[in-house]
Amino acid sequence: MKFVEPPSCSSTSTIVLIGRNRRGQWVAQEQNGLYGGLFVSRAQAVKYALFENGQHPETIVELPREIELDKSPSANISQRAA
Repeated sequence: MKFVEPPSCSSTSTIVLIGRNRRGQWVAQEQNGLYGGLFVSRAQAVKYALFENGQHPETIVELPREIELDKSPSANISQRAA
């Protein structure tokens, strides 16, 4: 049996959220809004998330609720820097 340790807070990998928006499009977005995109399929959203997070499937979280793409990541970055 192989045990997989969950990512730690100090991990260089970040959490990527995926889910559908209210229009039915698939959204993939880094939890702090650093990157993200809209996709036609779940498979493409996951492929993008894996590419962006360095191939760490354990850091991808599929949400059961709607998720909207935050189009203003610079606002999130400045809030974290303050």
